[in-house]
Amino acid sequence: MKSETSFTIDMLPNPIPVIIDDSNLDFPKAFQIAKEQAKAICSDPMLLAWYEKRTGRYSPEEVSCGRGKPAWITYAESRGADITIDINEGEYIFIYYDFLK
Repeated sequence: MKSETSFTIDMLPNPIPVIIDDSNLDFPKAFQIAKEQAKAICSDPMLLAWYEKRTGRYSPEEVSCGRGKPAWITYAESRGADITIDINEGEYIFIYYDFLK
C-alpha cells in the first residue's frame, strides 16, 4: 500500500537515526540492521510498523486511523511504540515496542 499522508521525523516515537553508506541497501538489509539496532536498545523489541520511502509501502496496511499522521505511525503508537529506527533519514523506518519493559 502507498503512504497517503506524509510524515516528519518529529511524528515518530523516539527516533534513532542510523546512516548506512551502502548503494545496495534494500529492505531485507535495512530490516536486519534495524533489528540489530533495536536489540541493542531494547530488551525484547517487537516490530509494530515499517515504512519504505522508495516504494511508499508501509505496514500494517489494513489500518485507517490517521489523526493527522500516517495510519502506520498511529497504529504503532496506539500499541505502545517505544523506539523508531530511522535509516538514512527516512529511507526506511522501523517502529518497535519493548515487549519486556
